[in-house]
Amino acid sequence: MNPMIESNGQPPVVPKPRPALRLVKTQNLSRTEWLDVRRQGIGSSDAAAAVGLSPYQSPLELWAQKTGKATFAQPDPDDDSQPMYWGTLLEPIVAAHYTRRTGRRVRRVNAVLQHPEHPWMLANLDREVLGTPEVQILECKTAGIHGARLWKDGVPEYVQLQVMHQLAVTGKQAADVIVLIGGQELRIHCIERDAAVIERLIELEAAFWRLVQEGTPPPADGSESAQRALQALYPQDSGQTLDWTQDTEMGSTFSDLQAIRERLKAFELQEAQLRQRIEERMGEASRAVFETGEVTYRRIKDSVVLDTKRLLQEQPGLKEAYGQVRAGSRRFVLRGHIDSQ
Repeated sequence: MNPMIESNGQPPVVPKPRPALRLVKTQNLSRTEWLDVRRQGIGSSDAAAAVGLSPYQSPLELWAQKTGKATFAQPDPDDDSQPMYWGTLLEPIVAAHYTRRTGRRVRRVNAVLQHPEHPWMLANLDREVLGTPEVQILECKTAGIHGARLWKDGVPEYVQLQVMHQLAVTGKQAADVIVLIGGQELRIHCIERDAAVIERLIELEAAFWRLVQEGTPPPADGSESAQRALQALYPQDSGQTLDWTQDTEMGSTFSDLQAIRERLKAFELQEAQLRQRIEERMGEASRAVFETGEVTYRRIKDSVVLDTKRLLQEQPGLKEAYGQVRAGSRRFVLRGHIDSQ
């Protein structure tokens, strides 16, 4: 686990954990109502994002969601091209096979759970495990073609944090994580309660929740998620010009960005030169093998595309009948003094 949250080898002295509170029953909640409940705190699936360790969501995007300062398109639960659809569909099957493989009975927990001391810590459990002292929680996962790589070395860090958050909220001692890889391979991993990690996790999550309550955004981290958040938080520009000529911090940031972009241009040119050297030597060959890897250089199949420009010239009424407005977005353009003179 990341050094930022892992224990220091000295387990803290902590009292026996108290059981979770049941904040709200979920049997009859609509998806909108369930999302509203989630905004009241940090859920287990939010834990990694809250502490900056999620591969999918930045702290800034999570903050924007929790504060309601920006809205984001939610995945359609009925869209069968989305991983969420298959995860929801396969969850009961994966849970049933857990029982078949281990002999342990499981059941749904139809409630949002709440930490007894930290009311902003919430959790939804896939299943609770019955009748065994070894493990009390079951977390069901599915991993497709792209997600499978995250599981090659065991449970991904963001899932470990999700489960540790669940153990913190519930006071339980251990959880099994069962994952279906590629639709055919089942793996089961056990995660045991670590008091030191939980203490650090609560500390970091509490710091994030203070930002939510104070309305103070966490810094953008350079991820695509953070960029989405910035576009959602500030979709329009006001026309105002900010004078940062005497701002040392922002001036340094601007200079660093200029230097990085110049280096990127040089690397892009170098990459193109090296690639073209290989292409030139390959000639008409389709594949070249090296000691450390290989390259392929094949022609893709011809494709048929629609000449929309000509079509609209000959059938101008089609644009009015079928045209759609595509929302614009703000464009970041950097100019140095030489460009502006």
